[in-house]
Amino acid sequence: MVEGPVSAEVIRVIDGDTILVTARPWPQQSVEVYVRLRGIDTPELKSKCARGQEAAEAAKHFLEEMAGASSTVKLTRISADKYFGRIVADVVLQDGRDPAREMMAAGFAASYSGQGRKNDFCQLASNE
Repeated sequence: MVEGPVSAEVIRVIDGDTILVTARPWPQQSVEVYVRLRGIDTPELKSKCARGQEAAEAAKHFLEEMAGASSTVKLTRISADKYFGRIVADVVLQDGRDPAREMMAAGFAASYSGQGRKNDFCQLASNE
């Protein structure tokens, strides 16, 4: 694990819990990398149900409002993700907010430890 902080510029929001950034881990070095926000899970854009897809779009839009393109963020507690080519990190916005915490507080994300199965938002929606 890399403690950070590592400065990064947001290129784009991929979905409600993943952003693409250009990170600068060392002076005069930059790397483009997908960053999963540590501790949360949001509905998938390719969800099996319409309600899941709508929730995924809403989560993505909410994250875009907070951390849209050209935003500067700080990455800390950086570690490898279980999917090749992506990292998991705590992300702090330029104004000091934690987007993962904001997503959960607004109801767009569920807590996720990275272990076990992710939340099935279509099943959760059908149980409401």
